[in-house]
Amino acid sequence: MNSDQNNQMQKKNCIIQILKIIMPIVGVFCIVAFLPWDGILAWITPLPDTVQEQVDDAIGLGLDGIIVYVDEAGEPPVFYTAGWKNRENQIPADPQSLFKIASIDKLYTAVSIAKLVNDQRLSLDDTLADHFPELEGRIENAETITVSLMVQHRSGIPNFTDAPGYWENPPSSSEAALELALDLPANFAPDEEYGYSNTNYFLLGALIEKVVGYSHWQYIEDEILIPLELNNTYTLIDDVEADDVMSGYWVGHEPDLKNDPHGSMVATAEDVGIFLRALNDGSLLNHNEQAIYSSIYEYGHTGLIPGYYSIARYHSDIDTVVVQFVNTAGGTPLVPVFDTGGGTKVMVSNVVYNRIPRILAEE
Repeated sequence: MNSDQNNQMQKKNCIIQILKIIMPIVGVFCIVAFLPWDGILAWITPLPDTVQEQVDDAIGLGLDGIIVYVDEAGEPPVFYTAGWKNRENQIPADPQSLFKIASIDKLYTAVSIAKLVNDQRLSLDDTLADHFPELEGRIENAETITVSLMVQHRSGIPNFTDAPGYWENPPSSSEAALELALDLPANFAPDEEYGYSNTNYFLLGALIEKVVGYSHWQYIEDEILIPLELNNTYTLIDDVEADDVMSGYWVGHEPDLKNDPHGSMVATAEDVGIFLRALNDGSLLNHNEQAIYSSIYEYGHTGLIPGYYSIARYHSDIDTVVVQFVNTAGGTPLVPVFDTGGGTKVMVSNVVYNRIPRILAEE
């Protein structure tokens, strides 16, 4: 080996030794920099004595505003708020604010399906191709995907909101949104797996319209909202005054997302709580409808849309409905703008929510 080769070998060995020293340091730095510290802090903080203390603590963990509605059986409902309804104008969180409830609206659609099946206007075994023959060949397995499988997210139909750039540049129409899920291979064979897909519920809404002959939102209003006197639930944000809607924020994206074009039902926490109580105590559905519903869907839900995260659940062990609205999502450099995972602020929101039933149980 000549001197040049020897020098190169020494340099190579030197570089290797330096990398052995540096890489663990870089690894530790990455772990420290990208760990969801706000979520971890929310989790390890001692459980406070009251719900209001927990709600106040949530603001210290980077949430802009929070509304919590608690309906304990036999007690008047109670509201808890902290932070801002509108951050720019320093308007405090208002328990009566309207909020974009996003995928919580799937509960209302599933109820509608149960009612139509009970009325024998629809069958859970009907296939997608039975009602939409034009989709055969454009949605794989359309001839074997049933209504039941779509409700349960077991159809394998691709989720159109997973299309690249969907949240940053939403489609201009519902037809354009559906196009994002057409002519794609199925994610899995029908009933082989579970795969959450907003396309399922888009198609269920279209199916309801086809069966009843008018808007599925009108059907929801007639069959759910009016009977329960839910006067502060609206199927379209265009139906309400903008000032009545809580502002929404995404970490790293400065503008208020209240007027963002992504559609959603809007409602107060109280209206969602009343609906959820009725769904769980049997006062919304008759005996047969309840049995149908129980066979196809869940009794609580979360909702995530840019700037808004909501949770609505019934806790049978304490006979209590808890609804939580948080107007902040995103967080950490690892989460791109409008990523559907929601970022660390959704993690914080989940931790805060999960503590509230524990506090109520100990009171």
